[in-house]
Amino acid sequence: MRGPCTYAGGRHCSGVSVAGNSLGRLTSMSMLKNEHSQGARSDGSGGRCSVSLHNVRVTFGRHIAVDGVTGLFHPGSLTAIAGPNGAGKSTLLRSIAGIVPVSGGKVDLGGAERSTIGYLPQVADIDRSFPMTVSDAVLMGAWRRLGPVRGACETLHSEMRSALASVGMQGRMDTTIGSLSSGQLQRVLFARLLMQNASLLLLDEPFNAVDAGTTADLLQLINVWHQEGRTVVAVLHDVEQIRRYFPQTLLLARQPIAWGKTQDVLSDANIRHARVLVNGQPSLDSAELL
Repeated sequence: MRGPCTYAGGRHCSGVSVAGNSLGRLTSMSMLKNEHSQGARSDGSGGRCSVSLHNVRVTFGRHIAVDGVTGLFHPGSLTAIAGPNGAGKSTLLRSIAGIVPVSGGKVDLGGAERSTIGYLPQVADIDRSFPMTVSDAVLMGAWRRLGPVRGACETLHSEMRSALASVGMQGRMDTTIGSLSSGQLQRVLFARLLMQNASLLLLDEPFNAVDAGTTADLLQLINVWHQEGRTVVAVLHDVEQIRRYFPQTLLLARQPIAWGKTQDVLSDANIRHARVLVNGQPSLDSAELL
């Protein structure tokens, strides 16, 4: 039988849920190579938080990846970052997460604890050769919030099992991450976010290279987070998907084109303008993938 687990600083597992309300509200649904993060303005674990961007600029040598982004991700908002390939979407998200430094301007995260931010990388950024099981990968979410664990207690294992059940992966606890499909791996990474119980969730192309069933299940989980008042920001390409599920959108073409209600931001004119700025010419169909 597992005993109490001890964290850095001498803290013990108290039996308090680390997975948040998401697990209770969901029924069972049918390693990052370099991971860093930074805090977010929050009123407590699992509470609301906001992120303010002040004339943010990101450069790589002489290349300007992002320039002049100013605005606010409101507490509890659900926002898509959209734009053509090469528009700087993932770069901006990684700057908010503290992974990529800004070259100018400021990302105001309020100086809160690092554990209040949950970052989901692209599947391609996961080192699948690392010898880690599904259960260990999910437990990492709790470790990021509570600190290093010296022996995993039954409470954390129970939370881990619930998180995996919520994404339909309860039968794969002992499977290595290297043997998972892209969709299965994405489910595991969402379970890890459940364990972290973050106030701010930054998702980099969460539906890329995953099947339709997985996409539907993960959209359901994102909606639960939104209903709980968590702040969710996701980099996405599918215009119709954004229009259907994301109330707010930042349209980016290295510089901001528009930021606000999705129905206003994703106009045909704005999409064409973004494509001209990034690609030099508009696509024939403004409704296709950005």
